[in-house]
Amino acid sequence: MPDDSRIWVYKADRRFNNSELVFVKEKLEQFCEQWNTHGSLMPTSFDIRFDQVIILAVDESRLGASGCSIDSSVRALKGIEQELGINLLDQGKVGFMNEGSKLEVSQALGIKSKVEEGILQADTIVLNPVVQRKSDLQNNWMISAKKSWLNKFFMN
Repeated sequence: MPDDSRIWVYKADRRFNNSELVFVKEKLEQFCEQWNTHGSLMPTSFDIRFDQVIILAVDESRLGASGCSIDSSVRALKGIEQELGINLLDQGKVGFMNEGSKLEVSQALGIKSKVEEGILQADTIVLNPVVQRKSDLQNNWMISAKKSWLNKFFMN
């Protein structure tokens, strides 16, 4: 996909096991093969990172994603959520790399306690929730907490 492709990032509340990864990949392949806007197929792709994060991408250089096409992607993700008993669509989650360099996903409402406990520090790598383009994903997705909205929790 081109660097200016539009992306949507969804963090699951837990990692997928091996059979779930196969299931998710199959569902996303099926979805991307038929993802369309007003009846015209869009150039699309997906990626799964850390066995927990789904990234959908659309090359909008020829066809822009419509509201209906975006809604169809949400329906596909809801189906995955229901089948696996996971939470993908709640955007109130924070993803960060723990001491073992593994992705940890926590509810944003409780993130202050992670800071107070020293689990999440100013230099902890977090997943930037405002990435919108593939180029952002490559250059601005994994940033230090002090460069994110979480900066308010750290003494300057």
